[in-house]
Amino acid sequence: MGWAVAYELARRGASVQVVDDRLPGMGATQASAGMLAPYTEAKDRNALFLDLAVRSLELYDEFVARVAADARAPVGYNRAGTLEIAGTAERMVELRDIASRLAGRGVALEVLDAPAARAQEPELGHEVAGALLIGAHGYVNALALTHALFTAARGLGATFVEGGRVRRITGRGSDLQVDAANRTHTAQTVVVAAGSWSGRIEIEGAAPLPVRPVRGQMLHLAWKRSPALRRVTWGEHCYLVPWDDGTLLVGATMEEVGFDETTTTAGVQDLLNAACALVPHVRDAGFLGARAGLRPGTPDAMPIVGWSRNAANVMYATGHFRNGVLLAPLTAQLVADAILGGRVDPALEAIGPHRFGEL
Repeated sequence: MGWAVAYELARRGASVQVVDDRLPGMGATQASAGMLAPYTEAKDRNALFLDLAVRSLELYDEFVARVAADARAPVGYNRAGTLEIAGTAERMVELRDIASRLAGRGVALEVLDAPAARAQEPELGHEVAGALLIGAHGYVNALALTHALFTAARGLGATFVEGGRVRRITGRGSDLQVDAANRTHTAQTVVVAAGSWSGRIEIEGAAPLPVRPVRGQMLHLAWKRSPALRRVTWGEHCYLVPWDDGTLLVGATMEEVGFDETTTTAGVQDLLNAACALVPHVRDAGFLGARAGLRPGTPDAMPIVGWSRNAANVMYATGHFRNGVLLAPLTAQLVADAILGGRVDPALEAIGPHRFGEL
């Protein structure tokens, strides 16, 4: 999120400095499967989230192309759709209901019976009652995208200050002073995009952000069969993302364990069991590793994007939970519009920090 905002600001001519204690992509992003599936992600969220997610997805083709060109680096990007599997008749009723509501919005989709689902994805196991195919969905290589944003932003003049986590933001006349672990910085405007750590930054005049870490573990496997899975495949307990290099991502857990970024045997076992139940030949895959990241959750599962009403010239861009990659293009656009153009999108009224009090 931070580098998406930095890139958008830099390409519009702003002088940008990014302060972080980690290399680009080494937070929650390195454990992200890069899912671009708003219609699936929104089924347990409100209509506002779906509107934001769809707006952001519509920006993705141009966003990835521009970033890759500016960085002179490829970014893995696939829009072959997603296949959501129902393992029971009861779950198939739910998928049909979701499909009916989405069709009412004009979403292109297909409701498949069990034979049609297996025709789309021959590697599926026996417990398949049907599926929902949504062609607009896909994925992006989140780590490659972050590295490309980093390279592109620096090529446009942005600078990166590594080695100190920001602790405090205070006013100094018309400027802001940003205190990190090892030095102090001065800026006219500060964007808080520190993910799960955003609430640990002391901001003069503002209450702490209500952002908490939610651990997600993900597996990286080497798929050994031919053909590979055709597209992102969702089950009730996991999802599988087949990359173009022949590897497979399996995700993801959601664990309330505080700031613990370790992988666990329980997390790995649960994901493997779920993946093998969905696609039995996962048991033949090679194990390349497990990753864990901390997603920034909020009390209402919505991002916090907008100006602080208590700290002048402080903008928030955090709390995106498990959808930071999906929402990155839109968030960067909204933040840059507000900072550089004074244009405050109506959506920011609903996702701004003021909904949580003195922020």
